[in-house]
Order: sequence, then structure tokens, then C-alpha cells
Amino acid sequence: MTLTAPVSTRTDDRWPMRLPEPRGEVSELVIGRLRAGDGIRLEPDVATAATRRSPSLLDDDDVQLALFVLYELHYGGLEAVDDRLEWEPELLAFRGELERAYEAELRGRIPQPHATRDIPEALFALVEAADDGPGLSAWVERDATVDQVREVLVHRSIYTLKEADPHSWAIPRLHGRAKSALVEIQADEYGGGRPERLHAEIFAKTMRVMGLDDRYGAYADHVPALVYASMNLMSMLGLQRRLRGAIVGHLAAFEMTSSIPCRAYANGFRRLGLGDDAADYFDEHVEADAVHEQLAAHDLAGGLVADEPGLADDILFGACACLTVDGRLCGEVRRAFEAGGSALRKALP
Repeated sequence: MTLTAPVSTRTDDRWPMRLPEPRGEVSELVIGRLRAGDGIRLEPDVATAATRRSPSLLDDDDVQLALFVLYELHYGGLEAVDDRLEWEPELLAFRGELERAYEAELRGRIPQPHATRDIPEALFALVEAADDGPGLSAWVERDATVDQVREVLVHRSIYTLKEADPHSWAIPRLHGRAKSALVEIQADEYGGGRPERLHAEIFAKTMRVMGLDDRYGAYADHVPALVYASMNLMSMLGLQRRLRGAIVGHLAAFEMTSSIPCRAYANGFRRLGLGDDAADYFDEHVEADAVHEQLAAHDLAGGLVADEPGLADDILFGACACLTVDGRLCGEVRRAFEAGGSALRKALP
């Protein structure tokens, strides 16, 4: 069954995203504050207490959703929310408490790697060590149903409909060879001057082909905490200059683990008879990311550590964080599929 992408009738109504439904005390306070303006106070102590009570922030729907909504003020904004709240001190202080706890948990969970050899070599070793079992892409290639493929797209949509944006925060923070490499990678992500080839736009087409809503955040109430944990990791690293090494490491690991899985995804789409339009997004990444992984490892990460040797450990931390969080998300989705269920919080319409 070959599907053809319908022509989008949307212009600018895909953004900003609508505020999602709260998932607990913290996200209810944040969303209420954004809706009501000054009518609700956000005390940092509330954020601190909530993170201390949580057994696992990676899996905490409430905290991760609150962080995501606060970060969204720095991206495409939120429907009916005043853009001036982006730099509102009370919101920034509240977000800071959530960030500190999330970063601390990540550093506690992930053994802190230390650069004892060439950074590109170390990155390739990390990626190879992380690839220790069948992943989600292998499931899609061989076993997934059409409904499971649709669910995979929904899980990916929170990041991919604004693909590359979190890593672009690093551009003004780099210099020379590293900056040039990052701009080269990002130029490809943004379509090389062709708006219709923006990777986010190609992904939106794939969603339409599969009968899914391509508005940004349309499935914000469906996805689990780990989706937000993955997105929030990128935002946290990208938005803070002190973590510029970590966002570079994150992008390097991201690109170095993309090409082969994307080939598997494309194969799975064709196995299901979904056609070239549905597979276009993944086809685009097979060749592009094979090039990007070399640029990211050698010129981006290698160039940065040549300029700032003290960032070597942060580069490896960012790479490990990417592999850990995204690996866990993909593993949870695959396990749900193998059990005949779904990893979403609620069923798709």
C-alpha cells in the first residue's frame, strides 16, 4: 500500500503549540502560571521538594513536562502565553531548580567518563559499547505493524518537528573549526537553503502520510516522560554556555547513531508497503548522517577539544547522556511492542 503525502493546507498554524494537560503538582503550577500571568506564584522551594520526592526524574511525568513547557518559551512559544515570560525571573528561578536536580541525577546515573585518549576515538568507542543489543529500528525493520510505526513517529515528533534547534544554541559559543563543522551539519538539517527539505518539514510530511497530526505538540498528552526527558536533555545542554562541551558531545553521539538505524526504519516502511513518501525522512538521513558522524566526531568535537582541552570530559558526558536517555526510551518502546502493547500514555485517535 503506497501512500502519497497530502499537500499541507497549513501555513503558520502548526505553531505555537497548545499548552498540554498537567501531570501533577509541579506541571499544574507551571501551566497555571503561564495561563494566569501573575495570578499564581512559583516558589523554587516547591520545585526542589518535588525533585527530592521523585524516585526517578527520568520517569517523572510531572517534572519532565514542567521542564519541557518552560523550555518551550525559548523555542516556538506557547499558544495564548505572553512571549515576555521567556525571561521572567520567577520562571527562570523555578526552572533552575528543576534543571539542577535533573543534571545531578544524570551525572549520578551515568559514570563520568574521562578523556584518556583522542576524543573522536573515545566517541566511537562509546557508541560501539552502547550498541549491545537489538534496538527499536531493528524491530521496525523486521516486525513492526503499521500502528506501531505510527506510534514510533508520535514518540519522535516532540523533537523531530523542530529537529536540530536545540543543538543550534551552541553555534555562537564555538569558534573556528568547531563552529564551522557545526554550521555545516546544521545547514543540512535545515534543508541547505530549501525550506521544503528542512528535516522537520520532511518529518511533518511523513506524519501526514501516516494519517497523523503534524502540528507541533499535537501529541504532547500522549507521550511518556522519557520523551520529555530526551528533549529536555538537549534543551538543558544547549541553553547553558557552561555545558557547551556536553551539547557538542550529545550531537556527536546523536549523529553517530543515526545512519544505520535510519536505513532500518526506511526498510521497515517499505516492508509494510508504505512507499517512498513515507520513507523519505529516513532515506534523507542514511547518507547525510554517515557524513555528519565524521564531521561531528573529528571536526566538531575534535576541534572543540583542540581549542578548549578542559571540555573533553564534558564532551564525553554529553555523548553518554544522549546514549543513555535515548537508548532507554527506545528500549521501553520496543519492550512494549514485544509485549503486544503500547508505550504511549493514551491511545492514538
